[in-house]
Amino acid sequence: MTIIRKAVFPVAGLGSRFLPATKAQPKEMLPIVDKPLIQYAVEEAVAAGITDMIFITGRNKRAIEDHFDKAYELEAELEASNKTALLEMVRNVIPKHVNCIFIRQSEALGLGHAVLCARPVVGDEPFAVLLADDFMDTNGHAKPVLAQMTDVYAYERASILAVQNVPRENTRQYGIVSASAYQEKLEIVSGIVEKPAPDVAPSTLAVVGRYVLSGSIFNYLENLGTGAGGEIQLTDGIAALMKNERVLAYRYDGTRYDCGSKLGYLKATTAMGMKHPEMGEEFRAYLRDVQSELEVR
Repeated sequence: MTIIRKAVFPVAGLGSRFLPATKAQPKEMLPIVDKPLIQYAVEEAVAAGITDMIFITGRNKRAIEDHFDKAYELEAELEASNKTALLEMVRNVIPKHVNCIFIRQSEALGLGHAVLCARPVVGDEPFAVLLADDFMDTNGHAKPVLAQMTDVYAYERASILAVQNVPRENTRQYGIVSASAYQEKLEIVSGIVEKPAPDVAPSTLAVVGRYVLSGSIFNYLENLGTGAGGEIQLTDGIAALMKNERVLAYRYDGTRYDCGSKLGYLKATTAMGMKHPEMGEEFRAYLRDVQSELEVR
């Protein structure tokens, strides 16, 4: 029996680093080859056995809701044109057994506040949080990252943070943890701080956009004041949770692309283009040709 049934997707951010592309569309709808970022994240959650997808949205995010809704006119046109493969693709954007729930975040008060908005739906259950612009890619033999984490949760029954080492000069971009060895790929978190300067960061072990959290986190988030940037920080809620419950750091199998940055987005697009079943071989050949041309120059 799957223990984690619900996943929260905070998608209310403005995506200002991708303006003007995100002026009229959510950053989570930016495509990696032929699927938007948010669909990859939802597919990752589905692969972990999650059935309730909770989207914390804001203004100008209607496209996300539309993407996971039935498109009657489009389906009718594809059916009339006998475009069966495309029709099935559109109909199977999300499995029929999965529920999509949309909650409006009325104020931009930070990631912790966005997660807190999900409390009426999540209740006291453990749940996952996925940040869609942290694009997670795994090779053929590894499970998707969230499925790895829910497997760990099923055994450990403790909150789990996906982590990776980052260059020390980049610590101010992440929540950074202090941790001690526990098991292979797992460490016990003893401290966590939001976006520390490199000279005061306790380590270079950074939290990235996958979490499995105890339902108790809501009690702490509810009573937090504002933290870094004048926002309610999820990091601060986790720090408070740690006083009463174990929190584990998990070094996942896979590659993370920061699709909140232009360079990370280009890297993810290139990586997935090279692996694409229809055009990957041709795209790899094209990249080899480009590399050869650059070497000649």
